[in-house]
Amino acid sequence: MELLQQTMDKITGLDQEMMDKARVRVDNLIKPTKSLGRLEDLAVQLVGITRQPIPSVDQKAIIVMAADHGVFDEGITNFPQSVTLAQTLNFSKGLTGVCVLGKVSGANIIPVDIGVNADIPHDAGVILRKVKYGTDNMAKGPAMTREEAIQSVEVGIEIANQEIAKGVQLLGTGEMGICNTTPSTAILSVIGGFKPEDITGRGAGVGEGGIQHKIEVIKQAIRVNQPNREDGIDVLAKVGGLEIGGMAGVMLAAAANRVPVVVDGYISTAAAVIAATLEPKVREFLIPSHASAEPGGKRGSELLGLKPMIHMDLCLGEGSGAALVFPIVEAACSMMKHMPTFAEAGMEI
Repeated sequence: MELLQQTMDKITGLDQEMMDKARVRVDNLIKPTKSLGRLEDLAVQLVGITRQPIPSVDQKAIIVMAADHGVFDEGITNFPQSVTLAQTLNFSKGLTGVCVLGKVSGANIIPVDIGVNADIPHDAGVILRKVKYGTDNMAKGPAMTREEAIQSVEVGIEIANQEIAKGVQLLGTGEMGICNTTPSTAILSVIGGFKPEDITGRGAGVGEGGIQHKIEVIKQAIRVNQPNREDGIDVLAKVGGLEIGGMAGVMLAAAANRVPVVVDGYISTAAAVIAATLEPKVREFLIPSHASAEPGGKRGSELLGLKPMIHMDLCLGEGSGAALVFPIVEAACSMMKHMPTFAEAGMEI
């Protein structure tokens, strides 16, 4: 808990004075005012985050947290749990969607075993930080203890801190965990006050009982555990996931170190909700990637006050949406670095 508290204590808001100066510069670049739309807002946000008038994101990494879920036993998915292990190993081989997309911007993909329900070889190219072999079945009781939930968040903080210490200037969050849309929906339902039936989607594929069975499992988990919506750790422990806690930790560490972090899709959004419940100022350091095809994605983004950058019907996860948005973040930096103002260009308007 000490590392978590220290990290939250370090988080301050955006540098408003520098943002005001950045906005003046952006408004005077050789283009019509507001003609680059949200790219201009992103550039100003990056200045406020980094406290650099010309931000740089040359070094990038997507931290992919992998974990399994005990609620799998409720038959809510038609995918075998072994897929979590197989895909976790594939991240280090560069074979998954986020690995392919990350090549576009030269992002490093950092896979982390935070709770896979199997042993991963030490030479597999995966960072081994397992808290436990998957969560317990949240439909029967808490997914994990409060101590395990805190540990999962602190693993994320530690991994992010390590990457930042290596010089990473832009982070992205990613995950792998069969049936993790179920705890994500439970988290959003509790903290956002949404009815599970209004935000539950198919995920990677529902089991034989269909969407209705998945909804009932989520309702049961909330009823059995009675998580406190005001306490992010309590919600995470009772109806969350280890990879969700890990991603929340990455976001908190990024904010504490004034490093922008791109939130991927539905599962990452649930992690962002946990992070923002713990420390609301973390929202200011988040860059949303895409509008998830999951029905709860829109509600989660609205809850955070985030407006997705792209709309491409994505629902893969892994950090794939973050990888696609990295070049947009680079473009905002390039605009600030290379485009002159009218005065600098010797033009009168």
